[in-house]
Amino acid sequence: MAINMKGKDLISIADLTLEEVYEIFDVSKTLKEKLYTGEPHRLLEGKTLGMIFAKPSTRTRISFEAGIYQLGGYGMYFNQNDLQLGKSENVHDTAKVLSRYLNGIMIRTFSHQDVVDLAKYASIPVINGLTDLLHPCQVLADLFTILEKRRRLQGLKLAYIGDGNNMAHSLLNGCSKVGMDISIASPSGYKPLKEIVEHAEKNAKYMGSKVEILDDPVAAVKNADIVYTDVWASMGQEKEAVERKKKFAPFQVNPGLVKNAKDDYLFMHCLPAHRGDEVVDEIADSPNSIIFDEAENRLHVQKAVMALIM
Repeated sequence: MAINMKGKDLISIADLTLEEVYEIFDVSKTLKEKLYTGEPHRLLEGKTLGMIFAKPSTRTRISFEAGIYQLGGYGMYFNQNDLQLGKSENVHDTAKVLSRYLNGIMIRTFSHQDVVDLAKYASIPVINGLTDLLHPCQVLADLFTILEKRRRLQGLKLAYIGDGNNMAHSLLNGCSKVGMDISIASPSGYKPLKEIVEHAEKNAKYMGSKVEILDDPVAAVKNADIVYTDVWASMGQEKEAVERKKKFAPFQVNPGLVKNAKDDYLFMHCLPAHRGDEVVDEIADSPNSIIFDEAENRLHVQKAVMALIM
């Protein structure tokens, strides 16, 4: 581990240096190889990760829990009823207490401010497992997967089609950080936040890449190396699902859309996928699809993050 990241929080990819991003990828590659060959890699022997879930999850819980065990540590799961976070006990006090018991905290919740405050007051590293604003662990795994498949990141084009949500925000942070072009096509009223776009544009200018926020999915996908989508209604937006389905229908990833991308494009989705809505089976199950490689790499990348910061 060439770069010392011990004690660092992972709240946003925007907080990482380019060198730290590639250090995570290097360690991910090493740990993945060790797991495949059966070589022990108990880098966190005796350490405990607290995992706080205000939002349930398949991939986040299993990948973090399996990952900390494989690193020789122990994972403790807490749902929103197990802790008094922000209820009868404020975030300040919860963070101080957990810091006395644990070596690291992963939190998956709704409010991004809860994660920021937890990191502010905790004396141990805090990992953002997802908020309504950002999903940095997913995008680090996405970029690592692209690097595995294409052997480079800089100069590639990623097209994201759909809601300007936490995935769009972290893809903006991640792609601009590593010098990838990113084109986002979303319906009016569902664009990514202006301040995140502006920050990405500054990064992209420095790295010599481009950021586009478009209305037309065909224009966004044109000559794309990667086509990415996400669900149209995220957790907590169930009441909007019917309305969103109408507005997002022209943004479905289907054979007609992807013919505008490069022939060898990669299809990505953070999962779970609502097949028949944002993507059709013909694309999700095509030879271009790497959605399950992407899901697997959550494990390896998050292990790298834990090994580096805990």
